Amino acid sequence: MMERLKAVSPLFLAIVALPTLLAMVYFGLLAEDIYVSESRIVVSSTTKSSASPIDAVLGSTGISTSNQESDAVTEYVMSRDALEAVNADGLVREAYGNPAIFALDRFGWPIGDSFEHLYSYFSGKVMIQPGDSQRVLRLSVEAYTPEHAREINERLLKGAEQLVNDLSNRARSDAIEFSEGQVVEAREKARAASLALARFRDQQEVIDPQLQAQVGLQTIAQLQDQLTAARTQLQQMQAYTPRASQIPFLRTQIAQLEREIDAQTAKIAGGKESLSTNAARFQELTLASEFAEQQLAIALASLQEAQAEARRQQAYVERISEPSLPDFAIYPQRLRNIFATLVLGLLAWGVIAMLLVGIKEHRE
Repeated sequence: MMERLKAVSPLFLAIVALPTLLAMVYFGLLAEDIYVSESRIVVSSTTKSSASPIDAVLGSTGISTSNQESDAVTEYVMSRDALEAVNADGLVREAYGNPAIFALDRFGWPIGDSFEHLYSYFSGKVMIQPGDSQRVLRLSVEAYTPEHAREINERLLKGAEQLVNDLSNRARSDAIEFSEGQVVEAREKARAASLALARFRDQQEVIDPQLQAQVGLQTIAQLQDQLTAARTQLQQMQAYTPRASQIPFLRTQIAQLEREIDAQTAKIAGGKESLSTNAARFQELTLASEFAEQQLAIALASLQEAQAEARRQQAYVERISEPSLPDFAIYPQRLRNIFATLVLGLLAWGVIAMLLVGIKEHRE
């Protein structure tokens, strides 16, 4: 039995003692303290509604949370654009690449210090996730000093606020721009319809063909009355005074009345240039002009509504808690990590030792 233990002892040193010793040296002496700055935000909108508990509170003032903007904030915080904004003055490289930081913890060793390497390193130091309420976002930033952790957190929040403001402004601008385009289009159509109607009036030299046709019909009716009276008078004279001198005059008058009636009838319904044809075209142009004016009125009303909605609609980041300034390091959990290394080493050693003993006994 002692011989077996002696045979296993080098394995114990390699799998248990040495890793535990290294863990004690690293976590006990070398590993850098990691400070975590936390903040909590909610992305709110004055036009949307929700039924979550926090929305019930915010809803009393006409405010609701906005899922789309919350998703945009989450994506932005973990994006390269956010890193570029935060590191505009070299803050991130200073916070994580300071030579005073232990080499294994410091950014840049041994992988390199390119932007992509920095982004990969930075992504492991930043976390944004839902808080206790799904509508609240919790932003956590790890750094090797409390000041750096809070400053990076603050800059990420400012970037998120600017992003939401830009998205809100862009949405309002797009809505107004679309409505203005509709107004311009409707105004051009109304103008074209009005010009077409005016051009038709000028070409046909009429103001209202329908009204003029009514006047023409009244004139024809009057002429027919006169024609009837003249024919009656002529018949009476031919019956009682066939030699009367007025008979030729009446015949001439009757012929003139008949020609005038034919002319008026042809003017009203006698062909392509008649008043009836012009009246149909005039009505078509009038309806088109009225419809275009109605469309313009609708477009103007829509523009006013879009402008009013733009004044009401606003998405913004509401800070529930400001970035904290941590007063002690949360990570690394030194004793826990050392103990975990010891336990894992013992488990591995036990398994391997049992395998080796079994193999040796089998050979014997």
